[in-house]
Amino acid sequence: MRHRSSWYKTVIACVITAIMLFPVYWMINISFTQRRSIRSGSIIPVDFTVEHYEEVLSDQLPYLGTSLVIAISCVLVTLLIALPASYAIGILNIGGVRSVNFILVLAQMIPAVVMALGFYQIFNKLGMLDTLWGLILADSTIAVPFAVMLLTSYMVSMPKSLIEAAAIDGASHWSIFTKIVIPLSRNSIVTTALFAFLWAWSDFMFASTLDSGGGKLRPITMGIYDYIGAQNQEWGPMMATAVVASIPTAVLLIVAQKYVAAGVTAGAIKD
Repeated sequence: MRHRSSWYKTVIACVITAIMLFPVYWMINISFTQRRSIRSGSIIPVDFTVEHYEEVLSDQLPYLGTSLVIAISCVLVTLLIALPASYAIGILNIGGVRSVNFILVLAQMIPAVVMALGFYQIFNKLGMLDTLWGLILADSTIAVPFAVMLLTSYMVSMPKSLIEAAAIDGASHWSIFTKIVIPLSRNSIVTTALFAFLWAWSDFMFASTLDSGGGKLRPITMGIYDYIGAQNQEWGPMMATAVVASIPTAVLLIVAQKYVAAGVTAGAIKD
């Protein structure tokens, strides 16, 4: 009886899911439609073609490679900074934890456009405009505060008895950090790495401000922008590029789904 009365919830969930996925379907539909038929707005695919994907594979691969390098580098930089910082805040009980947490929250509230303008002035003086390292550094500034807060929330909930037992046995802070804390934080680390990757992969604000003249070293978000002109927009290649650019993130989300589900809720329950 209970299952019969809840059928409408399933219907509502399916309708909401279909509405949310419709832009993805429309993007795929346009990517396989020839240019002369795009303006017809047909929901059902007509005038099928793969020419847009051929154009993407010939023109956009350098941009995809650049985005991959930037995203992976952003993940590495984020983890190298956030892991020891979270260990110090969550386990070593350093002074000024409240102030640090306030600064981390405040950093999340600063609009990206404000940071982009500041970075432009700094990078212009340092000669870091239109460079991969400049873009990696800029993207990492967004990912690091979130990563520190997420990892700290898990490390605070980590069993203190385990840390104390290792310390009594003579383990150094480095040994505790590398052999106990990091392995136990696997789910949170995967979640943090995924969010950092997604942010760097989808970033347009920093890319358009700090790397607009980078040529083929620009990320895929700028590659898509090449199809937008003042008088004309190449919708077919644009949507095909968006589909190709979505594949790595979709694969990562599917592979890391169970780790993300566990990592997001990490630290919600304390011993």
